[in-house]
Formats: sequence, structure tokens, C-alpha cells
Amino acid sequence: MADEITYEYKTVRAVRGTDSRVISKMQEDGWELVERAQGTLRSTLDFRRPKKPVPWRLIGTAAGALVTLAVVIGVASALTGGGEKKDGAGKSTATADEKPSATPTPTKSAAPEVITPRNNPKFAALLKADSCDDANLDFATRHKGQTVAFDGSIVNMAPHGDYNTRYDLLLGPGDKGPRTAVGPAFKYEDVNVLDLKLTGKKIPATVGAGDRFHFVAEVGEFNPGSCLFFLHPVTTEVR
Repeated sequence: MADEITYEYKTVRAVRGTDSRVISKMQEDGWELVERAQGTLRSTLDFRRPKKPVPWRLIGTAAGALVTLAVVIGVASALTGGGEKKDGAGKSTATADEKPSATPTPTKSAAPEVITPRNNPKFAALLKADSCDDANLDFATRHKGQTVAFDGSIVNMAPHGDYNTRYDLLLGPGDKGPRTAVGPAFKYEDVNVLDLKLTGKKIPATVGAGDRFHFVAEVGEFNPGSCLFFLHPVTTEVR
């Protein structure tokens, strides 16, 4: 039937305790919670929402814009080529007003700056924001691949899959461990203790929830559905 509603579906795995924030965020985007399955550390949330058909008018407009853009590029290319003079062999030559450019002196590229709460106000504000706040996605998009450093603690630690030596670590800013209530839900996924690259005066053989560290990590992606902000460990200093 023409009026039959078709749905798109999405499944989100959220850390226990963040369910309500994830559901609220998804509902803001038009998703409807269909089913919830709670596990020991994670909840599986199934959502659906009506599919939005793309109007033919918009498709036609986009195609017209592409044709116009192609014409503009062609005209610009023709105008640019007209300013050159060619010698008998058909090679382009410089005009009298042009001067040969001097060979640039190579310069050493500066080492990338590590982002900290002290040198980056947006990162400082992010560490005090809600884990589902839009500031998470904005920061991850702008700084993916860059390095951040902050004082934090392990909020939760769970085995990754069926392995006993690889883990998923949920990290939070500050010193409150499992009682952390503010800041992003940073996550190290599928790591072992060696991957953390532990440093400091007393290096433990194991780590666990509540342990405090100075984390240096590479910025990964933010998942708006689960409100998880993925990081990749660079170094982890015991505090």
C-alpha cells in the first residue's frame, strides 16, 4: 500500500548507567525505543524510526546544481589559460611582468602540541560536560588523530569478548573512578595492560576500576548513539 509506513532500525550498546541519556539522545533524533536487553555491564537498545523518502524535487535541484558547477569550472579554466603566452613549440612561457620565484628554504615542522585542559579551553570545558553533549562530537571531529592529556581514573573494566587478557576500559576525568558523574565516557577498546604503556615510579602488574592515572591518548571517534568517546592509549602514568 502507498500509505504503509516503512521503518529503519538501529541497535545501540550502551554502558550500564548511561541508558537513559542514550535513549533521550536517540529520541531527540526521532528514534523510538522498541526493545531493551540489560546485560552485566552493557545494555542493548533497539530503536526504529520512519524512513524519510528523498523528494524528487530535491534530486532534480541537486543535479541542476552539478551541471551549473561544471559550466562555471569550464569557463574559469578557459579564462585562466588565456593569460599565458606560448613559444613556437607550444610551450607556456612567462610574461615580462613575471619574475622567477626563489627556491623556498626548507623549514622544520614543529612537533604537534599535546592538547591539555590548560592550553585548550574547549577541552577543559569538555571534561566537565555531559557524556552525550554535542561538544563530544564537535571535539572528536575537529581533533581526530591529535593527542590529548588529562588526569583521570578507570570507571569500569570488563573483558573484551572471550579473552581474559584483553579488556574494554571506561575512563573518566578526575579521581572518582566508578563514581564519576561528569565528563565524557572515554573508552579504550580491546587493550591489554602492555597496550597502556604504563610509566611512573610504581608500575602495577594489573589495573582496575578506581585506579588513577595521567592519560595521554590519541583522539578517536565519538559514537552519538552510545555516547562513547573512543581514545587510543599513548602513555599512562601512575598517579
